[in-house]
Amino acid sequence: MTSIDFYTHCSDRLEVAARLVAKAYAAHGSVRVLTADAALTDELDRRLWQWPATGFLPHCRLAHPLAGETPIIVDHAPEHQGPADVLVNLHREPPPFFARFARLVEIVGADDDGIAAGRERWRYYKSRGYELRQHSLAGRA
Repeated sequence: MTSIDFYTHCSDRLEVAARLVAKAYAAHGSVRVLTADAALTDELDRRLWQWPATGFLPHCRLAHPLAGETPIIVDHAPEHQGPADVLVNLHREPPPFFARFARLVEIVGADDDGIAAGRERWRYYKSRGYELRQHSLAGRA
């Protein structure tokens, strides 16, 4: 069963996402990031090209010809083909394909709308019997 971790009170969700993608890539080798829309996909794509400053996170979009060979996929398309061990969700809804992954990472912002959407996702997973862990980033820089 998929293990699910919620990172809450994130003042910069994309920074947290970039850090967690790097960590998941190093530990597991393959990561899929589901974003909410094309603008968020573009912004995270830019961040992953710039972070970490002394490293490289090989990533592309789902429709890219090399997607099958690229370990990190960042896209807003609510689908996924191929392997990936970790799914990072930046969407307001639970991903329809999350159960295919060993681990799901939910990143919840610090704004009221983000918190409300995060609570809905928590209830969704909890009602289906998933074990959930919460990691509060409140007060962290």
